[in-house]
Amino acid sequence: MSRLARAGLALVALANAEVGLWGEISPRGFYGSFPAPGHHWVAALGPYNEHLVRDYCAAEIGFAVLLACMALWFAERRLVLAGGLAFLAATLPHFAYHLTTTGSFKTADNIASLGSFVLEMAVVAAAMRVAATTNTEEHPWPASDPPSPTVST
Repeated sequence: MSRLARAGLALVALANAEVGLWGEISPRGFYGSFPAPGHHWVAALGPYNEHLVRDYCAAEIGFAVLLACMALWFAERRLVLAGGLAFLAATLPHFAYHLTTTGSFKTADNIASLGSFVLEMAVVAAAMRVAATTNTEEHPWPASDPPSPTVST
């Protein structure tokens, strides 16, 4: 897979990790201040619920791990395609929900919020396209057993 596709996945992984870790370390702070001071994207949409904040942020950490594996360690076609589908399956409904809440935010916040969704989904979809068109000869395993280590005698 191309370095650019891998770098894009790594950046999306970092963004997910930042969101997830913030919410797990300080769920109340995340609720009141995400994404930055003066921009209260979570608090604008309903009362504080620590359980929901922690569940969402734990899922973000899970996606960060998956995306990092896809980008840094196992950039194999099937993982990138399956992991990308999982990411898009979770992110698309979240994005659709935010399309219904634009009245709660200033124009600049809507552009930033919705734009970040579109950017992340586009990066993951582009990496999936690269993986789908990558020659399978480049990554012959894990489609088959990994190569055995050679032993010199």
